[in-house]
Amino acid sequence: MLYSIAVFCCPPDPVRRAFVFLLRFVMTLLKKSRKDTIAILGPGKVGTAVGFLLRSAGYEITALAGRSRESCRKALPYTGGKIYSGLADAASQARCVLITVSDDAIKSVCDTISEGTPLKGRKVIHMSGAGGLDLLKSARDAGAHIGSIHPIQSFADARGAIENIPGSTFGITVDDRIRKWSLRFVRDMGGHPFFVSEADKPLYHAAACLASNYLVTLMHAAEEIYMSLGLSSDNAVRAFWPLVKGTIRNIESKGTVQSLTGPIARGDIGTVKKHLSALHEDLQALIEFYCRTGSLTVDIALKKGTISRERGQEIKLLFNRRKMK
Repeated sequence: MLYSIAVFCCPPDPVRRAFVFLLRFVMTLLKKSRKDTIAILGPGKVGTAVGFLLRSAGYEITALAGRSRESCRKALPYTGGKIYSGLADAASQARCVLITVSDDAIKSVCDTISEGTPLKGRKVIHMSGAGGLDLLKSARDAGAHIGSIHPIQSFADARGAIENIPGSTFGITVDDRIRKWSLRFVRDMGGHPFFVSEADKPLYHAAACLASNYLVTLMHAAEEIYMSLGLSSDNAVRAFWPLVKGTIRNIESKGTVQSLTGPIARGDIGTVKKHLSALHEDLQALIEFYCRTGSLTVDIALKKGTISRERGQEIKLLFNRRKMK
């Protein structure tokens, strides 16, 4: 609207271009001014990365505070802002308070700022996947709008998190009054938002653990088998890593069910028996793990339609007998 007025009402060429440039600049400043100021409590890997991405999107990080002043100093080049010694002092500097501490510490941090900071009308957000809104009850009682905004992503270090968060999905559990705000907040970091009910938070987080933490466990089991054959740890990972990457690419393009290959997908019970015999000889500790995951794999093969129900039951019976030995 204002841009159209500038085009039609101003003198042509140089003056008009200058006016339009100035108008765009003012509108950009106004847009940025509508974004909340941010305080980050507990600027570790997650807090540092989120702070960097929000700052890049035009949010002002006004305050950092945490148990370790050293972690705040490390975060400062990424986030900007000022380091405060007290949590409540830091929280008072912003319209939105991000609590990015460990799950066990969220409630105590929230209780601390609720006692020492006027929170009415402010936003208090934690970024835990498993933690519910009950951890922020004291902030809600103090008049804050509360929520949990969790990136489904793994964080080895801050730099890796900065690279990986854009494009990630975020699980959002927030008060109704800030649902619209939370969508913009996630999208400003390059994320894809979806809402998770309070009751479904534990199940939501269990899925994330399966996809990340338990994947590491699965890879470690494969690594142990290759190391038992004489490979070093590095060479073991190098041996199976192209297979893992190919499988992940297949899952991304085809989904999990259609990506299943291997002896169970073919109904090749003879090969499964050979696997079990070899594990019994050399790596008995992995037999139960192999049987339990194999039994779940049978269910996927049945969904894919590559084996009959009778062959699936036969393979499952083999796994059950081995587990009982």
